[in-house]
Amino acid sequence: MRQPTFHFLLFTFLPLTVAAAPALGAGSPERLGLGQSDFGGVGLMQTPSARMSEPGHFAASWSRTAPYRRYSVFVQPTEWLEAGFRYVSVENRLFGPSIAGERDYLDKGIDAKFRLREESRYWPQLAVGLRDAGGTTQFGAEYLVASKRWYDLDVTLGLGWGYLGNAGDVGSPLGWLDERFDERPADAGGDQGGEFALDQLFRGPMAFFGGVEYQTPWEPLVLQLEVEGNDYASEPQRNDQAQNSRINLGARYRLTDNIELRAGWQRGNTAMAGVSFSTNLAGLAQVKRDPPPQPLDASPEADWPAVASRLRDNAGILVREIRQQGDDLTVTGEATTYRNLAKSEARAGRILDANTEEAVETFRYRWQNRGLDLREDVHDRAAFTAAAASSEQADNHRYGLYAHAHLDKPGGELLYQAEPRRFSWQAGPAIEQNFGGPDGYLYRLSAYAAAEVTTDPNGWFSGSLTATLADNLDDYDYIADSDLPRVRTYLGDYLADADVGISNLQYTRTAQLGDDWYAMGYAGLLEMMYAGAGGELLYRPFNSPLALGADLNWVRQREFDQQFGLRDYDAWTGHLSAYLETGIEDVLAKISVGRYLAGDVGTTLDLSREFDNGVRIGAWATFTDAGDAFGEGSFDKALYLSIPLDAFFVRSSRNRASIAWQPLTRDGGARLNRRYQLYDLTEERDLGRYWDDYDRSWE
Repeated sequence: MRQPTFHFLLFTFLPLTVAAAPALGAGSPERLGLGQSDFGGVGLMQTPSARMSEPGHFAASWSRTAPYRRYSVFVQPTEWLEAGFRYVSVENRLFGPSIAGERDYLDKGIDAKFRLREESRYWPQLAVGLRDAGGTTQFGAEYLVASKRWYDLDVTLGLGWGYLGNAGDVGSPLGWLDERFDERPADAGGDQGGEFALDQLFRGPMAFFGGVEYQTPWEPLVLQLEVEGNDYASEPQRNDQAQNSRINLGARYRLTDNIELRAGWQRGNTAMAGVSFSTNLAGLAQVKRDPPPQPLDASPEADWPAVASRLRDNAGILVREIRQQGDDLTVTGEATTYRNLAKSEARAGRILDANTEEAVETFRYRWQNRGLDLREDVHDRAAFTAAAASSEQADNHRYGLYAHAHLDKPGGELLYQAEPRRFSWQAGPAIEQNFGGPDGYLYRLSAYAAAEVTTDPNGWFSGSLTATLADNLDDYDYIADSDLPRVRTYLGDYLADADVGISNLQYTRTAQLGDDWYAMGYAGLLEMMYAGAGGELLYRPFNSPLALGADLNWVRQREFDQQFGLRDYDAWTGHLSAYLETGIEDVLAKISVGRYLAGDVGTTLDLSREFDNGVRIGAWATFTDAGDAFGEGSFDKALYLSIPLDAFFVRSSRNRASIAWQPLTRDGGARLNRRYQLYDLTEERDLGRYWDDYDRSWE
C-alpha cells in the first residue's frame, strides 16, 4: 500500500500534463477498433478484439452494466502483448457479515492478450487471450479472435471458451485431441482464488462472438454492434441474468484526446455506461527549458572550485575530484540532472575546454554513484570541440569516443577535491492507497520531510518523517484470511496509529570488491513496518545483459506508532536474484528465489520494459510454498509504472515517480521494502541508450 513520495505528484501532474500537451494525442493512430471494452483492454463491449494499441499505451476504465461495475487498468508494454487487471463490484452480492458487512462483493482478475499475426492486405490480425486468468476465475475465459478493417468498418470474429463461451454454440473442437477438453472444471482457481487455472484452459463448450465498429462521418463518434458468446445463464455466485438478445448495441464518443465516453444497450434489456482515460506513456515529454550549454568561447572560471560548481549547475555533475595526468584531464563525479550521460558530457566538455591549457588532449569522465566506480567515458578534446562547433564533425567525435570499466586508481596532479560531508533535504506531499480488499478504497494523504547526511563517498545517513493530513482509515477492519504471521496485513494499524511517524532512519555503506563486484550494508529503521540490518552483493560486468545478486536481512517488526519501539516478531529474509536484459523490445527480466518475511519460501518473477523517454512499465508475481496458508489470492502480483519526473516538468531531472496496483495486501510472498538496491545504484554500468541519445546530447 505504501507508495513512494512522488506518488502524489504523479496523480497531480499526469492528467494536467496530458491535457496541456495536445501533441501527445496528435501523433496517435486512427482510433477505429482501439476503444476499451467493458472489461478493459482493447475490444468491443463485452468481447475482445485482435487489436493492439501502440507500445506504451495506458488505459484506466470504468463501466457499469447492472449488476456489475468494472474498474480496470491496462497497458501495452510491447507490440505483441496487452496486459492488465480489473476489479468487478457485484452490486447484488455482499462479502458477508463475517468479512465486510454490507459492502458489495469484489472480484479481482488479470488478463493478457498476445498478437499472433499482424493484419495484412489479405489476412486479418489474429490474437489469443486469457481473461481473469489469475483471480478466482469466476469470469475466466479464453479466446481466439481475428479483426479486419475495410475502410470505415472494423470487423471482429472470435471463438470463446468459459465466460465468453457459455452460450455453447458447439462442443469443444479440441475434444478430438483429448476427451478432457469436452468438460470445463469448476472452481479451478482454487479455494482461495488466485491460482492460474491451467486445467480450465480452452476446455468446455465454445461459442462464437464478434461484431463491427463503424467510424461515423463525425470523427469523435464510433458506433458498435456486437454478438456476444455469453448467455448469462451460468453467472458467478448463482447470479444469473435475463438475456433477451445476444446482440449488443453501443457507441464510443471521444471527448478529448485522452478521455472517451461509452454507452450501450446490452442483453436486449440493460443499459451500459463507461468512461476511459488513456495516454501513451512512451510519448510523455515536456519541452525543456534547461540552462543553455556554455559557449565554446566562454571566459574561464576563477579557480577549480568554480569549475566544479559550473559542472554541477550546467552539466549536472556532482564533482568528487578533478585530476590532470600528462595530457589527460579526469573528472570523477556523480550524475545529478540529466538521465543520459552523453548530455552531461557534452555540456561538461565545453566547460573543461574553456578552463584547461592547450596541452590537455583528452577529457575523461569517471562516473561513480555512492562511491562505486561504474565506468569511464573518454573524449578526444579536438574532436569534441569540432563537433560542438559544427554538427558536420559529429561523426568524427563519435568514432573516437569510447567507454570502459576496468578503472585504475586515478593519478596525476589533484586540481580539486570536494568536501565528502554533505547535507541535503526535501519535502512534499505523499499518498498511500489500498483497494481491492473487503474494506474498499482506503487512503492517507500526508506530508513528508526527508534528509540525508553523507559521511564520506561510500556512507550516508538517511531518514524521513511522514505526517497525516487526511485519511479514511477508520474504515479499516481487515481480517487476515491466512495462517501465516501478520507481516503485512497490519498495514491499516500502522497508517491509522501514527499521525507523525518515522518512515525511515538508517545508515547505509557501499564497497567496491572488484571490477565487477559491488557490496552494500545497512542498518536502522528500514521501512514503515520493519527495523533491522542487512547486506547485498551484486556481480555486474560492464555492459553485460546479465547480473547476479544476493541479499540477506534480519528484521524485527516495528510498533504501530512508527517511533522507536519494536514488536515481538522477527525474521530472516533474503533472496538470490538474476537480472537479464532479454534483448526483446528492451524487456528486463528479474527472478528472485528466497525466503520472505512470513517465513515462506518461493520465487518472484518481475518483467518490465523501459521506453526511450525513461518510462518503465512492469509486472511481478510471487509464488511461495505457503499453500492454503497464503490466504486469499494464493499468490501475489502487481502492475507498476515508473515515470521520470522530467516528463512533467520543463527542467531535466533524474528523479522518478512510481505507482503500483496490487490487488490485495497479503502476508504470503511479502518482501522487505529496501530503500536502496545495488542494481539501481549501478545502472550506468549499462551503456543503454547512450549512442541512441548521442545526437540529442548537443541540445
